[in-house]
Amino acid sequence: MIAFFAIVVGIPVIAGVGNDMFKRWLKHKEAMTTALNAQTAERAAQYAAHVERLEQRVQVLERIATDRGIAVADEIERLRVEPLN
Repeated sequence: MIAFFAIVVGIPVIAGVGNDMFKRWLKHKEAMTTALNAQTAERAAQYAAHVERLEQRVQVLERIATDRGIAVADEIERLRVEPLN
């Protein structure tokens, strides 16, 4: 009689609790994935902005290296004044 009760009532209760725990765990993992994706997108945007600034500076340096004249000194001084950010 007790074995029958354990089978009829116990197994469905344990399965229901286990199912609820799995659903909560899955929801948590989805939230963590969403947060990680947002952080990754933000970092990618920061890196892209930094690369853009570096490319602009390299273009200026290339121009300075290829140009001859008084403008070179002005370009160098302007680079010294500009913040690196």
